[in-house]
Amino acid sequence: MGGFFGVISKGDCVQDLFYGTDYHSHLGTKRGGLAVLNSNGITRGIHNIENAQFRSKFEDDIFKFKGKSGIGAISDNDSQPLLINSHLGRYGIVTVAKINNMQELIEKAFKNRTAHFSEMSGGAISPTELVSTLINQADSFAEGLRCAQEAIDGSCSILLLTDEGIYAARDYYGRTPIIIGKKTDTYCATFETCAFTNLDFEFEYELGPAEVVLITPQGMEKQLLPLDQLRICSFHWIYYGYPASTYEDRNVESVRYNCGAALAKQDNVDVDMVAGIPDSGSAHALGYANEAKLPYGRPFVKYTPTWPRSFMPQNQDTRDLVARMKLIPIHDLIDGQRLLFCEDSIVRGTQLKETIKRLYENGAKEIHMRPACPPLIHGCKFLNFSQSRSELDLAGRRAIKEIEGNAEQVNEEYADPDSEKYQEMVEIIRKELNLTTLQYQRLSDMVDAIGLNKEQLCTYCWDKMG
Repeated sequence: MGGFFGVISKGDCVQDLFYGTDYHSHLGTKRGGLAVLNSNGITRGIHNIENAQFRSKFEDDIFKFKGKSGIGAISDNDSQPLLINSHLGRYGIVTVAKINNMQELIEKAFKNRTAHFSEMSGGAISPTELVSTLINQADSFAEGLRCAQEAIDGSCSILLLTDEGIYAARDYYGRTPIIIGKKTDTYCATFETCAFTNLDFEFEYELGPAEVVLITPQGMEKQLLPLDQLRICSFHWIYYGYPASTYEDRNVESVRYNCGAALAKQDNVDVDMVAGIPDSGSAHALGYANEAKLPYGRPFVKYTPTWPRSFMPQNQDTRDLVARMKLIPIHDLIDGQRLLFCEDSIVRGTQLKETIKRLYENGAKEIHMRPACPPLIHGCKFLNFSQSRSELDLAGRRAIKEIEGNAEQVNEEYADPDSEKYQEMVEIIRKELNLTTLQYQRLSDMVDAIGLNKEQLCTYCWDKMG
């Protein structure tokens, strides 16, 4: 997916920018970048972080950076930040975007006969460069940001580093968050509020859908008011949000405890131990164990110093290798035990199948799985949540194909946990994974655990309501 951080101060901002951006490293594994504005212009650095942490790649660079405002990005798409010179002036730009109508927008830009784009490897065009082209069509940064938001099918949140300050624009339906923090003579804009605590920032404001603000060392100025159409992605809480972060006044770790407790309330299985598939599954498991008054344990430990997140790599063999290498089973806690695992979700199921196999190899007597969200049956249209190239990569969609003979049209019954079709789908997944039992979270319980109205959440992956 990706994330970004921007900061502006009356003094040098580089240390805050470096660490603030680093706090988004869990959101991506391909590119990291920083850009700092000073009297000489914008200084920029971009590095490949596929085989090394963001921090290690930039530790030397930051001593070359000086400036009072800057933006940084962790990206799984294009190299960012980009530096743009236009009739609006010079600026740096970072985005977190999924643009479904890219080709249409590119062709529209070409019609004016002056637009041009740099090609990335493989001939692709940078989504961030396309966004800058949309912004440049307007007479002001604020107007251009709204033009881009309205033109994009998908989602796009943006930071602009300008001579005036830093513009922050949340995507049109608020699918991703942007939160403003402050401390003495310094303001920041971030995806992840976990960046606040150790950098001494305090919460100031959370942007609404399509809202645009300008931050300066003196404060925050609203440029375009929010729209009343929040559809924030539920997976911020269930999976990829960092535990210490809070969105829409709902803390990630607390929501995960709630999800686990909701799973326990719907369950009556007799087991010896509750555990989580690390990392995000661990919080769901703690919520389950506390509610069910069952022992919590760690039959797997995670080795993280050299292994990145396993869902990111495009190649399935690489994903499976990363997943295997970073999870180490503890035989003494597995042998002869009836184990119940909480997991944030079952996406493809390929890595989970290997994990379950290893548990049995270490002597597990029973393995019960409790995902914290319902079966995924629709591919995400709005965020780059996973790198699946086909909806048939989804375990739920493969099961539907086995039942129906095809999976082009998905019957609404597959989203209803009380229907026979749903139960048949879950049973196919259970057998495929070789589980003793498999029971998914109900969508209504997941929504209640988050604590927002369902209409404010994007639940497209489960019921096509986005």
